[in-house]
Amino acid sequence: MTPTQAIRRLIPRTVAGQMFVLLVVMVLVLGAGAVAALVVQAGNNSEDVARVRALAVAETFSRAPGVLAALESPDPSARLQPITEVTRRETGVDYIVVTNTKGVRYTHPNPAEIGKSITGTLYPATAGKPFTDRVPGQTLPSPSIRAVAPVFDKKGSVVALVNAGVTIAGTSGTVNRQLPALLGGGAAALALATVGVAVMSRRLRRQTRGLEPAEITRMYEHHDAVLHTVREGVLIISDDGRLLLVNDEARRLLDLPPDVPLREVADLGPRLDQALIRLLADGRVATDEVYKAAGRFLAVNQQPTRSDGRALGSVATLRDTTELRALAGQATEARETLTLLYDATVTIGTTLDLTRTAEELAQAALPRFADFATVDLFESVLEGAEPARERDELRRVAAAGAGGQRPLYQAGRTVSFHSSSPQARSLADGRSVLEQDLAEAFVGTDQDPAHAEWLRAHGMRSLITVPLRAGGWVLGVTSFYRGERLDTFDEEDVSTAEELVGRAAVCLDNARRYAREHAMAVSLQRSLLPGELPQQNAVEAAYRYIPARSGVGGDWFDVIPLSGARVALVVGDVVGHGLHAAATMGLLRTAVLNFSALDLAPDELLTHLDELVSRLDQDENHRGRERGAAATGGTGIIGATCLYAIYDPVSRRCTMARAGHPGPAIVRPDGTVDFPDVPGGPPLGLGGFPFEVIDVDIEENSEIVLYTDGLIENRRQDIDSGLERLEQALAHREQSPQQTCDAVLDALLPADVADVSDDVALLVARTRALDTDHFVVWDVPVDPAAVATARADVTRKLSSWGMDEAAFTTELVVSELVTNAIRHAIAPIHLRLVRDQGLICEVSDGSSTAPHLRRSTAGDEGGRGLFLVAQLTESWGTRYTSRGKTIWAEQALSPADDTEPGGPTRPPDPDEPDQAASR
Repeated sequence: MTPTQAIRRLIPRTVAGQMFVLLVVMVLVLGAGAVAALVVQAGNNSEDVARVRALAVAETFSRAPGVLAALESPDPSARLQPITEVTRRETGVDYIVVTNTKGVRYTHPNPAEIGKSITGTLYPATAGKPFTDRVPGQTLPSPSIRAVAPVFDKKGSVVALVNAGVTIAGTSGTVNRQLPALLGGGAAALALATVGVAVMSRRLRRQTRGLEPAEITRMYEHHDAVLHTVREGVLIISDDGRLLLVNDEARRLLDLPPDVPLREVADLGPRLDQALIRLLADGRVATDEVYKAAGRFLAVNQQPTRSDGRALGSVATLRDTTELRALAGQATEARETLTLLYDATVTIGTTLDLTRTAEELAQAALPRFADFATVDLFESVLEGAEPARERDELRRVAAAGAGGQRPLYQAGRTVSFHSSSPQARSLADGRSVLEQDLAEAFVGTDQDPAHAEWLRAHGMRSLITVPLRAGGWVLGVTSFYRGERLDTFDEEDVSTAEELVGRAAVCLDNARRYAREHAMAVSLQRSLLPGELPQQNAVEAAYRYIPARSGVGGDWFDVIPLSGARVALVVGDVVGHGLHAAATMGLLRTAVLNFSALDLAPDELLTHLDELVSRLDQDENHRGRERGAAATGGTGIIGATCLYAIYDPVSRRCTMARAGHPGPAIVRPDGTVDFPDVPGGPPLGLGGFPFEVIDVDIEENSEIVLYTDGLIENRRQDIDSGLERLEQALAHREQSPQQTCDAVLDALLPADVADVSDDVALLVARTRALDTDHFVVWDVPVDPAAVATARADVTRKLSSWGMDEAAFTTELVVSELVTNAIRHAIAPIHLRLVRDQGLICEVSDGSSTAPHLRRSTAGDEGGRGLFLVAQLTESWGTRYTSRGKTIWAEQALSPADDTEPGGPTRPPDPDEPDQAASR
């Protein structure tokens, strides 16, 4: 850091600080100068005293008696030395030296100096005139004042010289004694001056608010420019009501003369509002208060000014609001219009229902924009199609009145407008039509007298009709009416009406498209769901399907007859809604039907279905990437669940497995409800996870209830409360499956099924059981001779059933199946004959090797067995059990032989040899 920078850092930056330093330095300089002047003056006085004293001693000694005689004596030094020393001590001088005219000393305070010549000039004393001079200290310790006086003889000649000397230090003792007083007085004066300067600096600091000189300079340089160019009038008023400052804008706004400063506020003139004058005179706080002055409307803001708690006056600002007040009405109208359009945007289009959207449009215009509003749409639009105006009729969809007016055409009725009516012209031209005076428009015309009468009856004065245009199509027309309550429509109102209707038209078109897609999805879904349940004797089934409010979904159910008089009960759910979910549901339902034809166990069927869903997901993702979808793939299946159950009316056992689906409910004949703990497998499509089955013994006349999650879980209830309510709804005896379905839906769904948020599929199956008279089971030993015995047993049983016509064919089927089992399979071997809707012949063995149909050539000895079975029976197949397989073949029965099964007895299971009846 340079010395200059160091000095600058020591100098205060504020004006007050700099003034303080400057005044202190001035006081120091003045005090020091005063003390120095006193000291110099005292020194000068001391030198004058020394001159006078030395000259007086020298002249007195030169004229003293005896001096001349001593000089004329032979030894002047001996006689004069004592006299000079005595005189020196008595007079207080520092030395008295007598010399001859040539400067040789006769006397000296130091005897060693006697006889030596003195230095310095002796003239004009040698000429007879005494003098004084200042000599440096040589023999004396400090400078001295020397006085030289001549000694005259009797003739008047100078015979000797008397030198008397007084040191200046000796004569300044008085001054030195006075110096502390002088310095103390100077210090006291300096302290008082410093205190005064500090007080002045403090006040100056408050006045300047600690600003630097450059800032104060800039502030005052720009003060006038800012004050007189600002677009607001500024008045500074003292506490006694006088104007201290008025800028140019204030003079212009108040029309004040140039000499207005220092005048009292009360004297501003009659052109000002007296309330404004009182406000300025009082000095109270005011915020945007409007007053009239000089033909203008001024917004006045005023704030009192204070310092140290003392009122100094007030500052008032004036702003011309004359033009703003003219625009205020327009701004208010624009704000109301924007509010109307914003509210309409929020309230219109809350649903995808055409009627509801039209009603929201009519209600949005009331009561701020219109007194009455109607919405008329083409018939084809209500059906979801594009409008065809040439062949279409208009239908009143919505009508609303602010005063409870009743429309000429009620909602739902067909509307007919005259060709010259505003509505017809609006539809024909595709433009809005403004009728400011409806009475004049209908004068002298015979168009639509009913409409004219309705206008007069309800006092409607003006009308705006706006076509509902969206996507290049005109969907209908909207009419806005005003009566006595509101002003007549103008051109600006037409723009508002078009904006309002334009927003609603987009919502209506979306609702139309949704209605069309919804109808298509519903048709697709209805075609994919079961129509009538298939005929079978295992269960009595009933179902309900409730589509979601937001559209069709992917819930499905099925009842599938299986071999051996069994039946498969299926319920599934594809996540999501719309065409994709419905199409996916159709794929999965078809797949379940195909897999069921293979007589797969529930866990195996779900495994195959899971693999199918995974492949569908992969294909969908691949197609999505080809269409330019995201890198992660297309839409996919998203998720699907399924519950698959097989009920056997012979064993009265139900085998179930599920993939992420809610478990079933079983209603016992006594009305108790159970929820079997079916192992919960993962949803379909995850892959790699096994599915587990559970076997449940079910009494006859029990109900197996299968459902989707939309029944027990929604926004109003969680799954636990849903299951509890389901249990309460099912806990009733002696109900048919149809009644059970109704009771469940009434208990768990809202009264208006249109409010259902998710699809609901419900399947109720009341179990039946085959009487022991309708089936028989024989154990077959592993012996070729047992074939003949089996044929004989079958023949006798068919004869007891009155089915002798089927004996021949059945004997051939039994012979082939039993023979194949004895030759190619392992024990145990069972033969079961079941009389259901058809005659079923089943042969079970302990081998899992599947037979296959093949055609033998002319030279083959075998290979015709299964071919003959396939030719002689209606259907045949193989199903596998945990202990082997069962080969079955079914023959159709004549109507006389078709008998309904019944009876409470539980038959033995052919797959369980320990429970099989012996032959």
